[in-house]
Amino acid sequence: MSDAAHPADSWPHIALTGAQMLFVAFGALVLVPLLTGLDPSVALFTAGVGTLVFHATTKQSVPVFLASSFAFIAPIQGSVANFGVSATMGGLMASGLVYVAISQAVRLKGTGWLHRLLPAVVVGPVIMVIGLALAPVAVSMATGETSDNISYGAAIFLSMASLLVTLVLAVFGRGLLRLVPIMGGIVTGYLLSLIMGVVDFSPVHEAAWLSVPAFTAPSFHWAAILFMIPVAIAPAVEHIGDMVAIGSVTRKNYLEKPGLHRTLLGDGLATCVAALFGGPPNTTYSEVTGAVTLTRAFNPQYMIVAAIIAILLAFISKLGALLQTIPGPVMGGIMALLFGSIAVVGMNTLVRAGQSLTAPRNLVVVSLILVFGIGGMQFGNGQFTLQGVSLAALVGIALNWLLPSEQEGE
Repeated sequence: MSDAAHPADSWPHIALTGAQMLFVAFGALVLVPLLTGLDPSVALFTAGVGTLVFHATTKQSVPVFLASSFAFIAPIQGSVANFGVSATMGGLMASGLVYVAISQAVRLKGTGWLHRLLPAVVVGPVIMVIGLALAPVAVSMATGETSDNISYGAAIFLSMASLLVTLVLAVFGRGLLRLVPIMGGIVTGYLLSLIMGVVDFSPVHEAAWLSVPAFTAPSFHWAAILFMIPVAIAPAVEHIGDMVAIGSVTRKNYLEKPGLHRTLLGDGLATCVAALFGGPPNTTYSEVTGAVTLTRAFNPQYMIVAAIIAILLAFISKLGALLQTIPGPVMGGIMALLFGSIAVVGMNTLVRAGQSLTAPRNLVVVSLILVFGIGGMQFGNGQFTLQGVSLAALVGIALNWLLPSEQEGE
């Protein structure tokens, strides 16, 4: 129904919107491999292939793009240092199989227990954490902290100009312009960056025109597998929040259709395929959920186009290198809006539930989810650290389960 509601869904429009979705994911997509010592071109390839695997598993029903999971950054760094890239890929493949096992448990038990486990009072604030926990990343990019060659003043000018164009197109744009506000903001910011002379073209000069990404095959070692498996719980919990978030935006219940078991299976298989080629694990991308919220681009075909472009870019080295020249402040300004819009989806989930947030029980659950998730609380250290969205979600689930519901009316 929602697809048919978009009469502008011609192939040029689908291609343009798909490219925009890849633009949104690109900064974070290549950031993970750069931070973990993996190959950015391989990450592009595995994000594209993983997204196609996900859409094949879910029968093209959910408008999401899959790419490098932030939850795995620290574990991958530790595993690569201790066991090497190949053994790390074996551990990541095992964690993908954990996803598959969880998906089958959901398939057998159904989703009724999920509604009891994840009511709005838990899901709403967890979605808010998904957006707001990333806020410092957007701000550090917008203020130039991630860019060595851009001063604070120049960074603020670029980020705010990009943000201004994006929101003007999103709010006041008509026709095609309203559908590509993010791309409009990026193009404006990039042109201003060229005029100011802050674009570093050295990666483009050094890159070949065409090259095969440096794929790495996995090898299997128990130590590396046991090191990585516990981390799978975090993005699995985050995945449920992302599915509810995108469902809130599109007014569809993806936990029922195509079913959480299918979306988890798609995520798990995508992670296994990524590990097979030497790429970071795949997960549903919160940035793209924000873009879908802003553009109302509900057609899953956009994401398939984004996936195909990602695969092609992986082999066209100069084009991939050119995209990496987009200055951090340009992306930071736009990310500020996207991450904020995810938080608003979480707020909307709470508002639509119509429950009193000042009731002692709800107050405790929501407060601790927000503070633990956004404040950076962590339990444990080393390889078994629990923090961020996964900690917030587990705390919320536990409190909702333990606190008696009768207290809500008091």
